Formats: sequence, structure tokens, C-alpha cells
Amino acid sequence: MDMSFSADLEPFRQEVRSFFANDYPQDILDKVRSGYSLSTPEVRKAEMALGAKGWLASAWPQEFGGPGWTIEEQYIFDEELERAGAPTVTPMGVIYVGPVIFNFGSDEQKEKWLGPTRSGEMGWAQGYSEPGSGSDLASLQFSAVRDGDEFVLNGTKIWTSAAQHADWIFLLARTSKGERKQQGISFVCCEMTREGVTLVPIIGIDGKHYLNQVVFEDVRVPVDYMIGEEGKGWEYSTYLLGNERTSYARIGAKRKMLSDLKEIAKAAPMGGNEALYDDEVFKLKIADTEMRVDGLETTVLRILSSVAEGGSPGNEASTVKILATETHQRITELMVEACGRAAQIGSPDCASPDWSQDALTSYAPPSVSSYFAGRAQSIYGGTNEIQKNIIAKRVLGL
Repeated sequence: MDMSFSADLEPFRQEVRSFFANDYPQDILDKVRSGYSLSTPEVRKAEMALGAKGWLASAWPQEFGGPGWTIEEQYIFDEELERAGAPTVTPMGVIYVGPVIFNFGSDEQKEKWLGPTRSGEMGWAQGYSEPGSGSDLASLQFSAVRDGDEFVLNGTKIWTSAAQHADWIFLLARTSKGERKQQGISFVCCEMTREGVTLVPIIGIDGKHYLNQVVFEDVRVPVDYMIGEEGKGWEYSTYLLGNERTSYARIGAKRKMLSDLKEIAKAAPMGGNEALYDDEVFKLKIADTEMRVDGLETTVLRILSSVAEGGSPGNEASTVKILATETHQRITELMVEACGRAAQIGSPDCASPDWSQDALTSYAPPSVSSYFAGRAQSIYGGTNEIQKNIIAKRVLGL
């Protein structure tokens, strides 16, 4: 398989690379490279910089305001964004709900939501998981009861990423009961500022705030906040989840992490004049991990090739989800191992100023933060165990 891109795409790559080097907010890059969390104004600033360039909704067709890039151009853009160390685009808006809106929404909904989502002015959260419905999402109990021209929302969503930065949340809600638990689920949107919506922060093991519990008590929203047909929410969510699971790949970020890993290993003393990078066993670990990234990239390109020919990520997206999350965890494990004693310093937040001052190497704070945060990657978005069941049943026919 030819893994190289056409030479005709090199000017595009250089344009993207130049943008991140010269025009993208450098204070955002500095903060992310140091392992610090971004505030809501900083998230908006980062995404609006891409939006102003017309690059935030990089996979959207021109019909809906996207750049109309080819699959190859989208892939190169993602590589260069990650190579520059820019924050990952918050996927809930432009990657998840945006395509649902322009494929299944009304003209009024497209007019209301697509523009500010595409520009980065509007942030979204995803309300899927519930305290009793995680991997078995179809068992959700969150309700949307019709009352005239409104839905009344009641229930709790949990593990809601970036909800503290969001203006809107899209929800899977049960509007009726059917013979199968997947029936009677609808796709409803709601402002985070609506009366009756309460956000409860969940602090991660690395001391950072990126997860939330969102409680809805008799929250009223207009009926036209429902996207598509009533009871078709499961169908729309299945479409969305294919995009979600392929978005985990982040090949460019993993390549950069591997480069950082080598730099850490070269700086880590082994005794005498040797560094950890000179240790044959550790070099084999790096080589093994590089091959995992190569395998992941091959799988992603194969799926994207199918998409370019009019297909969809399909059930094969589960393969990407497993490979991507396990590879990320493997890289961060090696980074922490290479940081050695510098990775043992404790603080309430792994990127606090005290940590950064005391660490033996500047790589330790972001490495440890990535390690801790990455523990959850094989759980959220559908656990890897569930993804293996999907592959067994739907791909292999077992």
C-alpha cells in the first residue's frame, strides 16, 4: 500500500504549517505544550482563529460552509495541527453534531446552529452517557415528555466532556417506549443556560476539570429543538458515533509524542555517559510502539479511502478506537517511564506551577498529565471491550 501523498499536496501542507507558525495564537500553543488546561475564553479564541480562516469545520462540504477539502487535505491538516502542538478541535460541535444537523436538521436549524458552530463562536457538549447507561447506551432513561409546543427534559447525563465550555448540549432522550430499547429515542438540543440545567464538575485523576455531570430538572425546550424525526435518535447517534471513533486516531499527535519520547530518553541518564535512549531494551520498546502507530495509520487510511468513495466509517471504526486508545496509553506509559523520578512529584494538578518548577525535566508535567488522562481513553466513547464485541458480531459475523 502506498502511504505517501501526492507531491501536489506539498504547497497545501506548507500553507497549513505556516499558519500555525505565524498566524495562530502563540500563547495558546505555549500553554498547551506546557500541559496546562485552557479556560473557556481561550478555547473560544483557539477555535475562532481556525474559524476565521475557514478551517475549523475542516470536514464539512462547501455547501455548508466547509473548505471542501479532500480526504487527503483533511488528513494533512490534522497532522499539522497536532505537529504544531495546537489543542485538539473540540469535536462535539464540528465533528459530531454539525454533520447530524446538516444531514438531518431542518433549514431553520441549519440557519440557527451551523454558522456559529463553524466559526467557533458556539461550543457544544454531548449528552449521551447516564449514571446507569454507559456502554449500554440504549438503556438510557433520560426523558423528553411532550407538553404542547415544548419538551420537558428530566434526567442526568454524566462524563460530559467540555460541558463547562459549552453553550449548547445535544442529548439522546427517550420520547416514547418501543418493543426494542433502541426505539423511542430522540435527538434533542438544549442551551446550557436554560433554567433547570445544573452542571457538576468531575475532576480527573490528573487534577484537571474536563468532565462533568449535567442534571436536568423540568427543563423546557421548544419542540423544534429536536433534530430530525421523533424516535430516530438512535439512528442519528449511530451515524455520529462512527465519526467519533475515527476521530480518536490522532496520528499526528502520536508522531509528536513519539518524537518527544525519544528526546526524553536521550536526556534521561543511565549511568556513566549513557542515556536511556542507548539502552537496547528501551529502544525496542520505542520501535514496537512506532510500528503500532504505523499500523493504526494504515487502518485509518484504509477507512478514509472507503469514505472518499462514498462509504462511511461503519463498524470498522471500532478497530480504530481500540488501536488508537491502546497505542496512546502505550506511548504515555513509556514517557512516564523515561521521565523517571521527575514523574513522581505530586500536586493537585499535574500541570501546576509548583510541579513545573520542581520537575527534573520540562517534559514531566505534560507527560504525566497525558498518562493519567489517557487511562480513560479505552473506556469513554464505548469501552474497548464493547468495541471488540461489535467487531466480533458485525464485522466477523461470530
